[in-house]
Amino acid sequence: MAASYAWEGAHAEPYTEVTYRSGSLNIVGYLYQPEGTGPFPTIIYNHGSREKQERQPVPWVRLAALYVSAGYAVLAPERRGYGKSDGPTWTDAVGRDTTSRFVDRCQAEADDVLAAVDFLRTVSFADMSRLGMAGWSLGGIIMLFALARSHDFRAAVDQAGGVLTWRRSSALQTALTEAVRAASCPVLLMDAENDAAPEAIPTLAGAMEAAGRPQRSRVYPAYAPLSPANGIAPGHLLFAADGIPIWGKDAVGFLDTYLKP
Repeated sequence: MAASYAWEGAHAEPYTEVTYRSGSLNIVGYLYQPEGTGPFPTIIYNHGSREKQERQPVPWVRLAALYVSAGYAVLAPERRGYGKSDGPTWTDAVGRDTTSRFVDRCQAEADDVLAAVDFLRTVSFADMSRLGMAGWSLGGIIMLFALARSHDFRAAVDQAGGVLTWRRSSALQTALTEAVRAASCPVLLMDAENDAAPEAIPTLAGAMEAAGRPQRSRVYPAYAPLSPANGIAPGHLLFAADGIPIWGKDAVGFLDTYLKP
């Protein structure tokens, strides 16, 4: 793997707030550009859920800094119902459902990610021949659904996608397994031993391998977050910004392999 990891407290360049269309909705996103004129390999970063804080804008500055410091442009969309984007919130649309409403909403948010690809085609410094994705938790689900529906991506990093809901939703298990079998690019699947369903990521990695899809998986030792977990499995919080010193080099190295040949 290429050795371009240099995060170590790096700060993302100031972001530009952008708006693009996804069907009839206006979607707001945060666009980061590394130093220079580009064109740069580009990452779409897919955020997770944030119950009771869905309408609070979050630009993901520290997570963007990981990729910006490695020479990537980053677009972090606030999918429908988040921040200042149009559409009902996840809570209003899905509530506690873990069946078809859950999966259908994830697919609708994948529409917002695929619309982000069209938006990036208008960004002069984005190299669309070197496009990748990363996604954490709910964002990992949406990312995998998008990969199954598009051939625009060359590599992706899934961080505990679906793990919080895995044991409560056979519908999600089926949908994610189908998605990874259809994935259009190599995927690095990550989790921690003390996440809510540590069997989920190895299961998806096995499904990809059986389908002949290129993948790598990495399950880290049990993680103790710096802040209280507040009812969430501690290992799930590995992929917040505080965990970057543990997993950042692996994520960047994997993306570099395919986006910086």
